[in-house]
Formats: sequence, structure tokens, C-alpha cells
Amino acid sequence: MKLNTLLCATAVAGAVVFSAGTSAIAKDWRGWNIHPEGYPNTVALEQFAREITEKTDGRVKATVFNGGILGSQPDAIEQTRNGALDFANFNMGPMGPIIPETNVLSLPFLFTGADQMHKVMDGEIGQRFSDAMSKKGLVSLSWFDSGSRSFYNTKKAIEKPEDVAGMKIRVMNNDLYVDMVDQLGGNATPMAYGEVYQSLKTSVIDGAENNYPSFESSNHYEVAKFYSITEHLIIPECICIAKASWDGLSEEDRTIVSAAAVSAAKTQRELWAVRSGQSRKKAEASGVKVNEVKDKSAFQSRMKPVYAKFLAANPSLEEWVTAIQSTK
Repeated sequence: MKLNTLLCATAVAGAVVFSAGTSAIAKDWRGWNIHPEGYPNTVALEQFAREITEKTDGRVKATVFNGGILGSQPDAIEQTRNGALDFANFNMGPMGPIIPETNVLSLPFLFTGADQMHKVMDGEIGQRFSDAMSKKGLVSLSWFDSGSRSFYNTKKAIEKPEDVAGMKIRVMNNDLYVDMVDQLGGNATPMAYGEVYQSLKTSVIDGAENNYPSFESSNHYEVAKFYSITEHLIIPECICIAKASWDGLSEEDRTIVSAAAVSAAKTQRELWAVRSGQSRKKAEASGVKVNEVKDKSAFQSRMKPVYAKFLAANPSLEEWVTAIQSTK
């Protein structure tokens, strides 16, 4: 009996030690990023990975995989939701099919500028979006800048909505963007980001829409020589953590990861402002003709059916739209 009791006690003690040892095993986190080396988002996301690795004393070892090598953004969203990826920098545009509330952020001309967007997303309204995302397996910890998106194409400058008529324009995979281009008389073409350069070059599409840094870093400026500043979309981006990965952290490590995400967002926004100016200069130096659309009211007027359709289908989100538009 004494021997059996001793063996039992030894087994229990061993299980406790094994359990404690298991909880202390370092977590290897994989992070997805679509952007290339040196891009503001890439620099910030790598800073985030370094900081959590260092400040958790290696309890979380984070590595960023850049350039979309782990898949397209829709694929990466699903991989992060199911825990196959641990963290990522996502644009909110393709998030709509999974998290309908985030479609609000894809409404054309919703924000008046980047400063207003930051104020909205860093406050109570931004928390609403975070809560909606958490229910779908994504924990949003901070918000990146992604500038304002404008149209560029291979044919001509766009000065008025009629100039878009008949053009095949690549958009992200979201019905709101399809509706937006349709209302301008263009032919919206959802397409993976990595396919855009060759499609522009071979005239599969006539144009696309994006911000200056993406226009430049993707080399789209080499084949699309007309960039028209419509600023029709200002879409925030997030640092998102897989809920399963987040739930596996201690409270201490959650605090570290949260602080690192906020710090990364500060870095990204500062770098973004600098890079935007540099990217515009590089594009213009290569022969891109940049024109400012001085009167955007004609474009905004064309968006009324887009808003009407969206709010008819999502009446509960009308208050969200109003809250954003009333934020000064």
C-alpha cells in the first residue's frame, strides 16, 4: 500500500510538473503581411514582432512573413480566424463579407481625412468594430493608416465621373466597391492584388485604385501613367490577433502584446506620412501625370444609391455611419 501510495503521489507530482512545463513552452507566432520589405506597414509589423518577442522574454516568438507569401488577404483572414496564423496586418476592405459591420468603413467619402479617421478608430466607434471582429475570431488591437485611395489608369486623366465610363477598374473583393465603380459608369473587376500589374500591362483591365505607397511599391506606376486624386476611400487597417492565440496568452503577455500593437501603429502612421510624399515624387519622376480632382461633389453625388442600398440592407448600421460622419 505504501509503495502504491508513493507511486501515485509521484505520478501526480510529475503531472503537475509536466503541466507547468507545458504552459511555459514558448509559442511560435506566425504573422501575415502583404507588403514588401521597407514598406511602412512592414517596418511597423516587424517592430511589433520584435517587441513582443523581447518583452515576453521569448514566451511568444513572433515572425512576420512579408509579401503575401502565405496567401492572399482573404485566405489569410480565414487562416487567422481558425488559428493557422497568429497575427496579421489586414485592410478592412476585404473584411466585409465575413464581418458585415466593417463594410461601413468601405462606404465612399465616409471620412473627411486621415486625422478624422484616426480619431474615429482610436475611440469608442473603433471599439465597436473591434467587438464585432472579436465575435468572428479576430482580436483587433490597433489601427494603421492606409492613406486615401484614388483612381489610376493607362488611358487618361479622370476629372469627372463621366471619365470613368467604360473603364475596367480593378477593385478589392467587396460588393460596395463594385457598386461604387458601377455608379461611375465603369466596369468593376474584383481581382487579387498580385494580378493587377500584369493585368494593367496586358490591358485585361484599364485601371485600379489605391494609395500612393501601394501604387509605387507594387510598380503599378510603371504601366499606369495617369493618377487622379479622387480620395474616394479612406480605409483603416488593423493589427489583428487570432482569438485562439490571444486566449492562450497570460494577462501579463496580453498587456505586452496590446502595448506593442499601439506602439506599432504610432510608428506606422509616422512612416506612412513620409512614404506617401516620397511615393508620389517617385511616380511623377517616372512620367506619371497626377491631377487633383478639384470638385469631388459630382463623384459624391453619384454615391447616394450606394449608401441607400447599403443602409436599406443594414438599417442597424445607419447610426454607425451618422456617428462617424458627425465626428469632427
